[in-house]
Amino acid sequence: MRYFFLLFLCVFITNNVDAQIYEVGVYAGGSNFIGDVGATDYISPNQFAFGVLAKWNRSPRHSFRASVIFSDLEGVDAKSDDPRRKERGYEFNSSIIEISLGMEFTFLEFDLHTIGTKGTPYLYSGLTLTNHDNYYFSTTGEYTSENTNSWAFGIPMVLGYKTNITNQMVLAAEVGARYTFSDELDGSVPDSEDRDALSFGNTNNNDWYMFTGITLTYTFGRRPCYCNF
Repeated sequence: MRYFFLLFLCVFITNNVDAQIYEVGVYAGGSNFIGDVGATDYISPNQFAFGVLAKWNRSPRHSFRASVIFSDLEGVDAKSDDPRRKERGYEFNSSIIEISLGMEFTFLEFDLHTIGTKGTPYLYSGLTLTNHDNYYFSTTGEYTSENTNSWAFGIPMVLGYKTNITNQMVLAAEVGARYTFSDELDGSVPDSEDRDALSFGNTNNNDWYMFTGITLTYTFGRRPCYCNF
């Protein structure tokens, strides 16, 4: 029985080496913030971002995708083109953890079971949940911690291009905006209601941040039957 199990395990592993329905890998790139403090350039990475991601390729045209990305968000008024912000002179730096879950759509079929190099542009969207510490700016302009943290929901809007560089490795480059349902990431709106008087900026616009980077994933899993879904 023991030998039968070993034989079955070897056959199972061998059959799955060439099948590529799942992907796991790493993300590396940069982030930049767009809000009430600092510059408002849309794609201008100024802080390192890194993370991990996984995909479940349900067809050659779409995949379920999940990721966790770590980064800092930085805003420096002195680097802004707005003379009012330069005169104000505020700056902040806050660490974030982003959890994202959604769906990736390819413009062209990306079937990893066909022979040869292939590539395609793709779009990704879904939901994000971003953890950040809460800060506020005092009446003297000092960036002050509230000693609390919050979770901000958001929507990722990502455009990228991916290609297989080996039989089981996929390299992609992407740029993605995150629209959050929060205006607290830069400290312009304190989390505590007792400090509402210290709010500033355009309170009708929520915070955005961008990720620009590359992903490298390893593919594995059973050979899919795309006709089922």
